[in-house]
Amino acid sequence: MTDFVAGVDGGGSKTRLILADYQGNHLADVTGPGSAMAPGKAEHCAAVMQDLLREALEAAGINEGRPRLFVAGVAGVGRPAENRALSMALEDLDLADEIIVQGDGEIALTDAFGPGAGIILISGTGSIAYGRSPARVIARCGGWGPAFGDEGSGAWIGRKSLAIVAAASDGREPETALTAAILSAAQVNEPHDLIPWGIAATPRELAALAPVVFNVASAGDVRANALVGLAVEELVLHVRALSLKLFGDDRAAIPVAFSGGLLHKGSFIRKKLEQRLKSAVPGAQVRSADILAARGAVKTALMKVSPVQV
Repeated sequence: MTDFVAGVDGGGSKTRLILADYQGNHLADVTGPGSAMAPGKAEHCAAVMQDLLREALEAAGINEGRPRLFVAGVAGVGRPAENRALSMALEDLDLADEIIVQGDGEIALTDAFGPGAGIILISGTGSIAYGRSPARVIARCGGWGPAFGDEGSGAWIGRKSLAIVAAASDGREPETALTAAILSAAQVNEPHDLIPWGIAATPRELAALAPVVFNVASAGDVRANALVGLAVEELVLHVRALSLKLFGDDRAAIPVAFSGGLLHKGSFIRKKLEQRLKSAVPGAQVRSADILAARGAVKTALMKVSPVQV
């Protein structure tokens, strides 16, 4: 069997792979560890995808053949060097007849709007926004990585929450319920124990603190709510920057969609984000449909190999 494709969404916390036939029917849908790209990590990321492809082929009952096209949308491939490195690592594994590597935002954009205009805002472990203009010009905003970017993401919120606990411990800020909640989540006893924990923490571990912040904020803690508000402002700036760049006016009708672990429908921060967009980007028209980036990778593949409208 050779008339099928594979679409991958490789994020910092997890990787999702979907096999589909040329009519768009899903043959298998599997999830595994994160495969976000970073310098020197190409072979590891490719190995994660290889394992998932094997699992998907087994689940679909496909004993012979391989995907006609393998589209991998991966966080961290915005720089040409990382894109090339991952492309070469995947090609060396000979996973498919053809391999295409794109940013995770690009495949999410395709799932949200197909080839049409719009802006997709993603916030999970990291954050980024992609947009396509009515003239089909594509631009991105954010996604600078955990060292000094990814504003409004889970890892960014987690890092900021640690700073708040430290400041409260010093007396530089008032006491906050975040202290006990963060210590519990990190499984340490004292604020000073957060120093080695924070140094060793991965972006994924930092991002795991974001739901803790949301819970404390929803219970009324002033400092936690202020942090959520700051994250919302940072995410709004991503949308506004692309609206001006691609649509020329933030009051123009701009289709907007959300994706990522923090922005699922009904989430605490999404509700605040949607409310803030009404004034910050008046033309934003938020779409409520769930976005599946891996499905966008499948759509990308089908647009290249099949005449079927996707």
